[in-house]
Amino acid sequence: MSADTSAGRAAPEVRSLTRDQLRQEASALLQAGNRLALVACHDDGDRLRVVYSFVAAAPHHLVELHVLVPQTDAWIPSLADLSYPAGNFEREMRDLYGLRPAGHPQPYRLVRHGHWPRGWYPMLNDAHVAPEFEPDVESFPFVEVEGPGVYEIAVGPIHAGIIEPGHFRFSVVGETIVRMEARQWYMHRGVERLFEGVRPADGISLAEQVTGDTSVGHSLAYAMAVETASGIEVSEPDRLVRALLLELERLYNHITDLGSLANDVGFGIVNSHAQRLREELLRINKGVTGHRFLRGAVTLGGTGVQMLPEPESLRRIAEEVQEIVAISVGHSIVRDRFTGTAFLPAAQAQAIGTLGVVARASGQESDDRRDRPFVDLGEAFHVVTETGGDVLSRYRVRAGEFAVSTAVAIDLVGRLGTHLSSGSTADASHPGAGLALVEGWRGSICHRVELGRGGVLTRVKIVDPSFLNWPALPVALADTIVPDFPLVNKSFNQSYAGNDL
Repeated sequence: MSADTSAGRAAPEVRSLTRDQLRQEASALLQAGNRLALVACHDDGDRLRVVYSFVAAAPHHLVELHVLVPQTDAWIPSLADLSYPAGNFEREMRDLYGLRPAGHPQPYRLVRHGHWPRGWYPMLNDAHVAPEFEPDVESFPFVEVEGPGVYEIAVGPIHAGIIEPGHFRFSVVGETIVRMEARQWYMHRGVERLFEGVRPADGISLAEQVTGDTSVGHSLAYAMAVETASGIEVSEPDRLVRALLLELERLYNHITDLGSLANDVGFGIVNSHAQRLREELLRINKGVTGHRFLRGAVTLGGTGVQMLPEPESLRRIAEEVQEIVAISVGHSIVRDRFTGTAFLPAAQAQAIGTLGVVARASGQESDDRRDRPFVDLGEAFHVVTETGGDVLSRYRVRAGEFAVSTAVAIDLVGRLGTHLSSGSTADASHPGAGLALVEGWRGSICHRVELGRGGVLTRVKIVDPSFLNWPALPVALADTIVPDFPLVNKSFNQSYAGNDL
């Protein structure tokens, strides 16, 4: 496969607009097939600045709409009726910056905690000193479903596993789910605020911790955004190593999910073998980077690895994974539990703005490795899709991607030969802005950075694919039975931490 590898580092077309011009320009971009990848608010002192980043795959296109808003009249026309993701970005901005989305159809809090003082917005410049917090008296406005036989089941926010908090409210008739509402944002770690004033090279370790299972995906998106802002060129061998690291991260996460999905329908023996293979992959990661979760390998302008993985080991693991997949989908009970469960139609997947495995299992052929590549992945790469939109399809996409990622990784190792990486860290001291998109194992990861005078970060906006995929889970759960919720939730496997920054 021949790829235009400049697409992943293209400079945006910037359009400065007034509030009155925003809806018309945004509507035209959306109708032309562009995707709203990110909305970032900035506190520039006497005014707020809102950046809307639109991306398109073919032709490769990146357009940014910049709108200035006076602090004394802080509102923006809502785009929620034009784009579902825009609606959640707007609710986030209102909670964190006090910027009101005028005309929003769901003007409810999204990120805001019930004990935050009124008029206090944690991302504004004057919010560095924490005020005295109020009692948590503001309950979240769940929709009550009424009717004969309807009752509610509450799950969370504290769970039995080692996962972050999240609350799920089920309205049920018998065992059938009529409606499910999810409430995340219990932590609000202030991750984006932690980047402010940090030197770009020091931001790598922060990016690695956005969500622990996607260290490479987030650190690479961050590094590429900084490199775009500073005009830093990355050598072809280092870009090949970066691509290899992304595929290694995809491998250990996908085999985890393949095993866990089988375990959720009682096929524990398959999960035992899957976790054994996951452990082998983590040990390979340790040899490659010195860290089981591949931390410390991405640097500004380069990469730093200790060795390359053995192709034969990857090939053997892939063969065992395919055997596990064949046993699982060939088992009548497993297949029955997977097939038709939690169906997400293609039209709804597209309207919600889903990404990654969730989108591709519903027939959406989107993948930044193809659409915005930073390196040519060769003939071994292709986008895996399914059209069923159910648990089985999401399982099959992961299984197919495992095989593709193994082939790509082996090919990359062969192309690299004896080259490991430069291990260098480039200087990013010039003011500027940059955006990058990277196809992590969950889907497209987007980072946008701004560097101020002295080469320090003034703003980092992060969009994990979970932010866009979580709203699809309640849609897929309609008419599903309550006992299948753990299975369905695992088939989506969204990040709580990546969503709750």
